[in-house]
Amino acid sequence: MSNDCELLSGQLKQRLSLLSEPNHESLLSGIRHGVEKESLRVTPQGQLALTPHPASLGSTLTHPSITTDFSEALLEFITEPVHSHQATLDTLEQLHRYTYRQIGDELLWVNSMPCVLGADEDIPEARYGTSNVGTMKRTYRIGLGHRYGRLMQTIAGIHYNFSLPDELWQTLQQADGHSGSLQDYKTEGYLGLIRNFRRNFWLLMYLFGASPAVCRSFVRNRPHKLQPVGADSHSLHSPFGTSLRMGDLGYQSSAQDSLVVCYNTLDQYIHTLRGALIKPYPEYEGIGLKDANGSYRQLNTHMLQIENEFYSLIRPKRTTHSGEPPVRALWERGIEYIEVRCLDLNPLLPVGISVQQMRFIDTFLVMCLLSDSPTTYTAEYYGILENQRRMVYRGRDPELTLLRHETEVPVRQWQDELLAAMAPVATLLDNANGGSDYSEALASYAQLADNPDAAPSAQLLDEMRSSGSTYFQCSLQHARQHREYFMDSPMDPAMEEQLQQQARDSLAKQREIEAADEIPFDEFLANYYRGCDFEL
Repeated sequence: MSNDCELLSGQLKQRLSLLSEPNHESLLSGIRHGVEKESLRVTPQGQLALTPHPASLGSTLTHPSITTDFSEALLEFITEPVHSHQATLDTLEQLHRYTYRQIGDELLWVNSMPCVLGADEDIPEARYGTSNVGTMKRTYRIGLGHRYGRLMQTIAGIHYNFSLPDELWQTLQQADGHSGSLQDYKTEGYLGLIRNFRRNFWLLMYLFGASPAVCRSFVRNRPHKLQPVGADSHSLHSPFGTSLRMGDLGYQSSAQDSLVVCYNTLDQYIHTLRGALIKPYPEYEGIGLKDANGSYRQLNTHMLQIENEFYSLIRPKRTTHSGEPPVRALWERGIEYIEVRCLDLNPLLPVGISVQQMRFIDTFLVMCLLSDSPTTYTAEYYGILENQRRMVYRGRDPELTLLRHETEVPVRQWQDELLAAMAPVATLLDNANGGSDYSEALASYAQLADNPDAAPSAQLLDEMRSSGSTYFQCSLQHARQHREYFMDSPMDPAMEEQLQQQARDSLAKQREIEAADEIPFDEFLANYYRGCDFEL
């Protein structure tokens, strides 16, 4: 990797120099991160589990670490934000060990793209009890099923939450001569990170994409451009594909194609999202708000039911109060952290992600933060979407080019520039945390970048071809191996006791919430949307 690249100039160069000063070296040791990891529960034969969420795992409404996403079968494991990557991985492993001991002979599907699925109506939405907030969560999922089909909602991924310490923000603010509040400066800084992330995220899809193939059942009666894997008519793939999850077969919405979300200022971001929350959308008006029996078919007839319905690569986030819309929390208190959403599960790893991968992601995110981040214009916005489409289907194609400022750039050239810009950032992180872990992670993935056949997406396709197994058979085999790994390794007794207590406490808390409801659901929902209607 050469350090002679255009990215190593301007603001990045100045900030690298600033943070290299002895009294600033430790500032990057305060980075905090957490993981939200989804996995489908399946039968021993690899079919979607239709059993309820086990009570021994606690309440999906209130448990802090184990819940569900769209489906009752789509588990979600959540780790608290901490400094240590190894602690995050250890927590994920313990959550998996505990869960396996509660789900009988069921397996956790280890791929992002789902198992063999039946009819759309056979996929059960998640249940959260009878409270107003639980009813809202379930109704939202019912609405997703009507809008996009339930099949799409069985796709699993990893969300990576990331925040920087106030001491670092204060140092950068002082160096920049910013006279506003620290929170305003942090919000501007996180938006700059997000803009750069969106320009360069394709590198993460290339290196970590692990969904190049699907079962034919997943695209049944849907248009697609996939090819059979050799003579296997049961599996479809894109030969140079990386992450079908991030393409038109995954979390995509034709309705949202017209939703140009601007990340230049918080006002612009909130204005766009809030408009999608409060303005009617004809296609969804056709679905209807309620059925003939008065039951909700969706939360509203607008482009978005809630902000989470916007399928973004990365989100600005702020912890919310009970019943508070996220857009209002952002508007009133600014950005607290960011959530990276373009990561596939790696079925070659027990929990789908590794410590080394997390260190690389941190290096990438810090590089995005420290670099110049000009505002985005409309043509660039659509160029980013086009780059995403190309990376989904052709990411490992050695002839691939991507759009940068409306100019075609060879992906390998751009890749080398990014890796070169990340090198001094990795050194900063090493100095802050001790050792050479970040530089070693960067060097490892730089080698992978120069050898596309070593990428997870390529390894999975090679495994299918060499073994003569279908996508489903390979995936099921990995799921069985990971189950053995977790069942053969002991639970940490303290962690087991903690999770048992959290399960009991969460069930009690759900009962308390249900008993405390004093208004009808219609009124509760109306109050929520009134919270979205505020003056910018």
